[in-house]
Amino acid sequence: MDHTSPRLPLFVDGCRTPFQRAGTGFRDLMSYQLAAAAITGLLRRNDLPAATIDRVVLGSTVPNPRTTNVAREAALAAGIPPTVPALTLTAAGASATAAIGFGLDLITTGQAEVVIAGGTDCISDPPILFRRAMRQKLLAARRIRGLGSIVSFLLSLRPWDFLPDMPDITEFSTGQTMGEFTETLVRRLGIGREAQDAYALRSHRHAAAARRAGHLAAEIVEVPVDGQPPVTEDNGIREHSTAAELAGLPPAFDPEHGTLTAGSSSFLTDGAAVVLLMSAAAAERLGKVPRARFAAVEMTAHDPREELLLGPVFATAKVLERTGLELGDLEVVEIHEAFAGQVLAVLQCLASPGFAREHLGRDEAVGEIADERLNSWGGSLALGNPFAPNGARLVTTAVHRLVEGDGKRALVATCAGGGLGHAMVLERIG
Repeated sequence: MDHTSPRLPLFVDGCRTPFQRAGTGFRDLMSYQLAAAAITGLLRRNDLPAATIDRVVLGSTVPNPRTTNVAREAALAAGIPPTVPALTLTAAGASATAAIGFGLDLITTGQAEVVIAGGTDCISDPPILFRRAMRQKLLAARRIRGLGSIVSFLLSLRPWDFLPDMPDITEFSTGQTMGEFTETLVRRLGIGREAQDAYALRSHRHAAAARRAGHLAAEIVEVPVDGQPPVTEDNGIREHSTAAELAGLPPAFDPEHGTLTAGSSSFLTDGAAVVLLMSAAAAERLGKVPRARFAAVEMTAHDPREELLLGPVFATAKVLERTGLELGDLEVVEIHEAFAGQVLAVLQCLASPGFAREHLGRDEAVGEIADERLNSWGGSLALGNPFAPNGARLVTTAVHRLVEGDGKRALVATCAGGGLGHAMVLERIG
């Protein structure tokens, strides 16, 4: 789209809640409350009346049955007028970037001028169900009439009927967890334990340095918790972790031959993250100074048996092709860190001519990413992996890094369950 178009969608601001390890600071909250806190913080930061918002679009991967449209409940809880449509979508770990992409389309097509987009997940509050046999008995029990039917129903129950149907982290189509897939991937690519541990340590050290410099605080809004002080910072960064400590951890997914550990795998996390998008015309009318434009957005899909977490490679290749850019043109790169081995695999495949020829239909490799440009404020290994919000955090951090470092362009790329990939190129304004 023409950069002078009044419908050009622009990034104005972004923020997130602190990210908390599942079962800790947000264990008594629901995902809509985390999203409401993020939306409220975003409005306050920008001195923006709630009535200014035209749409709210949130991604979610761990739905609560009581808030099936979590975006709607979060918007109402944040004071967004009830006449403002709000919708929830899911694309696993790419949910927030998909929500942002949807928000861009709403602005481009003229359906909205001011959009809040992002994601929210409270892994501490998963939907725990009865097993199918018990669900069928309970559904049949709705037709119970009279004492005899009640007695018959109670006699039909068995102790195992009360066993919970717990949420499963395996891929539905393959029956394999992401960790098990990554073990296979790093073995295939020759990525060893030492390299994975070193990358994990790098993530924590960068995150700790970014926190000390105030970079993380600049994108965090506090979350009130009943009966406790508000939560104000992430609690997963291991500032004093050492290489020796990481080396001493046992394998997490393959006890005999595995190289992935709890230290080189992202941890289950609660949190929410949102961004404020405006058309160029709305930003001018409201007196807001946008920070970045979206040069290109791509979502890709791949074989979950062979390429489950390699989505960032495919999506990055496509987004660069669309923009005519090379990796060396991007001063800032933010890649979601599900596992240290997954990030290292993405970097290796981006730099591999063989992978490019076999999987991307091109003769040359996509390129290499300079170490100082990649996740320099830490990544999901240190900050946490709340699934749906990841993309909004990555976008916000990428723009903040561009502004802080006086850069021009940034790449945001994420993998997602089901073999999805997502990538964006952002250009700083000013």
